[in-house]
Amino acid sequence: MPRPREQQISLSDTPYYHVISRCVRRTFLCGVDRQTGQSYEHRRRWIEERIRLLSSIFTIDLCAYAVMSNHYHLVVKLSPEQADDWSDDEVLSRWTSLFKGPPLVQRCQSGQKLHEAEEQFLKRVVDVYRKRLADLSWFMKCLNEPIAREANREDDCTGHFWESRFKSQALLTEQALLSCMAYVDLNPVRAAMADTPEDSDHTSIKERLKPQFDLAEAIQSQIDSHYLRPFPVSLKPLLNFEGSHRDEIQRGILFSLQDYLELVDYTGRVIHPSKRGHISETTPPILNRLGFSREEWLQEACEFEARYARNHRAEQGRRRRAA
Repeated sequence: MPRPREQQISLSDTPYYHVISRCVRRTFLCGVDRQTGQSYEHRRRWIEERIRLLSSIFTIDLCAYAVMSNHYHLVVKLSPEQADDWSDDEVLSRWTSLFKGPPLVQRCQSGQKLHEAEEQFLKRVVDVYRKRLADLSWFMKCLNEPIAREANREDDCTGHFWESRFKSQALLTEQALLSCMAYVDLNPVRAAMADTPEDSDHTSIKERLKPQFDLAEAIQSQIDSHYLRPFPVSLKPLLNFEGSHRDEIQRGILFSLQDYLELVDYTGRVIHPSKRGHISETTPPILNRLGFSREEWLQEACEFEARYARNHRAEQGRRRRAA
């Protein structure tokens, strides 16, 4: 018998989880239906956009993701401490980008003066929203429900779109985290949908190596579909690789990006008896394919992560000052 979700998610054990959602109908979540010839490729973009936007609204960091034909994978880190720095106004702004909110919240955001009792009640509402914005189940609800509604509308049908509630697996060790991330990033290669990880569309590894996510386009697409109101925060980057242990608090993945890429490349060359695809033995090493020497890649990766971190801290400072 499945355990309740709150018993499956335990931050005292680990903040890292592997999440899977699978489509229930024979029609595809994405890809091309071989029987009808109908293409659903555009739905990959729906999901990737929604994943990246929700990660930026919630306190949930993305380690890896891959959008497949009838399911998707996420590797996430739950970081509820991020919400401790948010003001009440920021919590409301984030939540009401997804939901309209009750009349009291609408009055507050429109600038109307509240009575003392209303302000006390609003504080309790904000506390509820703050907890929800750190909750994996709410994250998945906000991800899966709009996708299901949009797909049902497009297919002109009703009923369940997802097979069941999402499945989550705790990643209790660094080895489990890295092997799961490599598994997720190699999914399109194993399914013979791509020859190499860096050419596999709608995956985290391609986004790390060849960033092309358009925040403005994604926001406008979600607003046009009525699944998002004006977006209040900047795009959160994928969780960065921080290398080996340091004296300061580690917030990223305890592995270097270069080592991870080589791990994925090596793993992808292993022929799996139950999988259709693998990286060809004649394919050059991944750093060669990217056009970098080891020294050039090390410099590029370090500068990229430092630059991204500086920009992210600057944006957080700007929002605090504005608040």
